[in-house]
Amino acid sequence: MAEPGQGYYPNQAPIDAYGNGGFRFAGMSHKGSLLCLPTGMHRWEVVDPAEITIDSLKPVFEAAADIDVLLVGLGKDIDGFDSSIREALRAERIIVEAIATGGAVRTYNILLGEGRAVGAALIAVDVAR
Repeated sequence: MAEPGQGYYPNQAPIDAYGNGGFRFAGMSHKGSLLCLPTGMHRWEVVDPAEITIDSLKPVFEAAADIDVLLVGLGKDIDGFDSSIREALRAERIIVEAIATGGAVRTYNILLGEGRAVGAALIAVDVAR
């Protein structure tokens, strides 16, 4: 895992804003895609749904025991999500919801606020909706 200042924040936090190619949370701005996990907020190198792989989701699998629901923000549109990855996450008892990034951010914030065991894999978008 990266150290603070290198694409890593050590606590899971609600998303305050998204758009302009990044996210704001915990009083900070992050450019690029983001993994929001019980282990913290992590830089995620994915920029397109086709780049989502078992390997790119490795931090999710490592934290699987502490995640019940994973929200996958696919960018501005719902382009699809590889069924083999969905099956691998289900094998870890993680419910997967793959939707546009804006909806994923809103749902993540609600579930996090309710104290649910939630994670999010969010592809950055330029325009918030």
